[in-house]
Amino acid sequence: MQNQLKEFIPESALGQVSKLLEHDNLTVKVKKERKTRHGDYRVLPNEKHEITINVSLNKYRFLITLIHEIAHFEAYNRYGRFIKPHGKEWKYTFQHLILPFLRPEVFPAKILPLLARHFKNPKASSDTDIELALALKQFDPPNGKVYIFEVPSGETFRLYNGKVFKKGKKRVKRYECLEVATGRVYLFNPNVEVDLMRD
Repeated sequence: MQNQLKEFIPESALGQVSKLLEHDNLTVKVKKERKTRHGDYRVLPNEKHEITINVSLNKYRFLITLIHEIAHFEAYNRYGRFIKPHGKEWKYTFQHLILPFLRPEVFPAKILPLLARHFKNPKASSDTDIELALALKQFDPPNGKVYIFEVPSGETFRLYNGKVFKKGKKRVKRYECLEVATGRVYLFNPNVEVDLMRD
């Protein structure tokens, strides 16, 4: 397992991660990018457990996602199958598992305070923590996309699925955006990456 993951996570995290994965009935697979999720955990019909992680994640986001999914596995084993996917049992388990990694040997010092704050009450996705998501994004290779918050009001942009939207006003935290083809209004988080459509 160590050899399989060493190119995807910080080197100083390898030993600890290997210990967490010492289970005969747990496998980790690295998958091509899925736009709607960073990773996944599931119980297979044969009662084995499988974690999948997107290959496209930078090593810090990969590690956070991997621990997130291991927390699902550990919570399932400890509390049973009927707990809420991101309920208090999972949160407690995630906090407990991530703590040994929150150090400057693993994560850049500038994002440690953001991680510490996030893990006081971890959410189903770290992307909902806008500040943390933007801080982690700086370690991604450039992709030519812009964030919703950078799109000028009234300008159009394209999502990964090809749908075209026009940016509207900001509500409390999210932006109203009009889908050009249907006229329906959707709310977008500020850190969604899009292609700005230029004339």
